[in-house]
Amino acid sequence: MLQAENVYYPKELTNGGLLGSEPHCLQGLFRKQPVEHLAAGQSLFFEGDAAKHVFEVVEGDLRIFKIISDGRRVITGFLHTGDIVGVSLKNHYLYSAEAITETKVRRFSRKAFEAEISNSPELRPEVFAHLCDEMAAAQDQMVLLSRKNAEERVCSFLLKQLRRHSGCRQSNAIVELPMTRLDMADYLGLTIETVSRTMTKLTNKGIVASVGRHCVRIVRYATIVQLSGNDDEYDGDERAVIAYAGGKRH
Repeated sequence: MLQAENVYYPKELTNGGLLGSEPHCLQGLFRKQPVEHLAAGQSLFFEGDAAKHVFEVVEGDLRIFKIISDGRRVITGFLHTGDIVGVSLKNHYLYSAEAITETKVRRFSRKAFEAEISNSPELRPEVFAHLCDEMAAAQDQMVLLSRKNAEERVCSFLLKQLRRHSGCRQSNAIVELPMTRLDMADYLGLTIETVSRTMTKLTNKGIVASVGRHCVRIVRYATIVQLSGNDDEYDGDERAVIAYAGGKRH
C-alpha cells in the first residue's frame, strides 16, 4: 500500500476533493494533496483497474507498460518528476504503472479533476496541450519501432532522455538513465543483449562515456543525432559520422 505523509487537509478538500480556488496550472491541482511514497518496484496501479485518480509525479521515476498475451512486457513510456499521468484515460487504466526508483506521487480524484477543468478556462488549453504531447509521443514511438534499426533506437532514446528537462543540444552533457537495460530493451523492442552491445559499441567509438551506474555522457552530440536517424536535427561535422560508419553515410 502507498504510505501518505501526515498532512493537513483543508476544508475545501473534504467534500469532493475540489481545491476551492482556481489553480493556474495542472500541477496546482495537486499541490494540497498528500504525498504518497512508492518503493522501487512497487505498483501505482494496474492495467484494467478503475481509473479513479489522476497522478502527479512529485519525485522519482515510473515505467508504464502492458503485458501482452504471451506474457511479455512492453514498456510504452517512462514518467519522471513533474509528469502527470492519467489525464487521457476514462473508465479503466490502459496500462500498469510501476516505480523504477523510490518515488513520491500525489493523486487527485478524476471526478474532481474533470470538474476543475470544466470550471477553469485557463486549464483547458493546458489539458489539450498535454493530450497533444501524448499523441506526438505515441507517433514518435511508432516510427521508432517500425522504421529504425537497433542503433537508431538506442541513440533516439538517449537523445530523448537528454532533452527531457533542459532541451540540451550539446556535447559533454549528462544523460540520467534510472531505468535498467531490460527496461530500455522492453521500451525499444530489442533484446537486453542488443541494447548492451549497442551501448558498448557507442562507448568504444567515443560517442558516449559511462558516468557512474545510471548516467552516460554524450561525448559527440552531433554524431549521436545523426546516428539516431533524425537528419533534420543534424548540424554537426558530417565527417565524424562517416568515419564512425566506416566510410559510408549512415
